[in-house]
Amino acid sequence: MNADSVGANGATDNGANSVRKELQRLADPDKARVAQRFFKTGPGEYGEGDVFRGIRVPALRKLARSHSYLPMNEVKKLLVSRFHEDRHVALFILINQYKKANIGKKAVPRKKKAIYNLYLDHTAYINNWDLIDCSAEHIVGAYLLDRDRDILMKLACSDCLWERRIAIMATFHYIKRSDFDLTFLLAETLLNDPEDLIHKAVGWMLREIGNRDQPVEEAFLRKHYRSMPRTMLRYAIERFEKTKRQAYLKGTVV
Repeated sequence: MNADSVGANGATDNGANSVRKELQRLADPDKARVAQRFFKTGPGEYGEGDVFRGIRVPALRKLARSHSYLPMNEVKKLLVSRFHEDRHVALFILINQYKKANIGKKAVPRKKKAIYNLYLDHTAYINNWDLIDCSAEHIVGAYLLDRDRDILMKLACSDCLWERRIAIMATFHYIKRSDFDLTFLLAETLLNDPEDLIHKAVGWMLREIGNRDQPVEEAFLRKHYRSMPRTMLRYAIERFEKTKRQAYLKGTVV
C-alpha cells in the first residue's frame, strides 16, 4: 500500500469519493446562493459559471486535515471538480502535504515537485481569488524559494487573469523573508493591468512590503504612484498615517 493513502490515525483514505460525500453532507444551499453572488459567478463576471456548495472555509480546512494523506491522483479528482469547495479542499490538502514534505530528517523534493507541477498544470481550475490567495505562496512561492523564478514573470504576462494573480501572490512567500525585489519587478509589469483583481493583489503585496520596510515601499511608490491604478494605490497606502495617505491620493508627494 502506498504510504500516502494511509491517514494520520492509520486508517485508509477512501479517496475523492469519500471527501465528496462529506462535502455533500456539509452543503448549505442558502450559503451557496450568497457565495455565488459574492464571488461574481454571473454572466460576464470574473467567476462566471462557478458552482458552490455553500461551505465555510474553517470546515473546508478541517476536512482537508482529516484527508491530508489522500493520494495525489485522488486530490487531482477534487481539483478538477465543478464545485468551488471541492477545489478549495484539494488546495488545502496539497498545502498540508507540501508542508509535511519538509518534516523529518530530510525533505522529500520529489513530493514537493509533484505538488508544484500539479498546481501549475491545473491553473484553469484555480480560478478565483480565494483559491489563489490561500495557496500560491505556500506551493508556488515555496517551491521556487531556492530555484529560478522566471516562471513567475511568464505567469505575470499571461492572458489569464488567474495566472497573473498567482504570480504576484506567490511572492508573498519572499516578502515574509524580506526579499522584495521580485514583487517590485512584477508590480511594475502589472501596473497597467486591466483587471481590478490584479490592482488589489499588487496593492496588497506592496502594503505587505511597507509593513516590513515602509521607506523601501515608498521609494517604489514615488516612482509610480501617479500612474498606478487608484485601487492599487489605495491598497498600497492603507496603513500609512492619514496625512501621508492623503498626500499620495492628491498627488503631492515628491
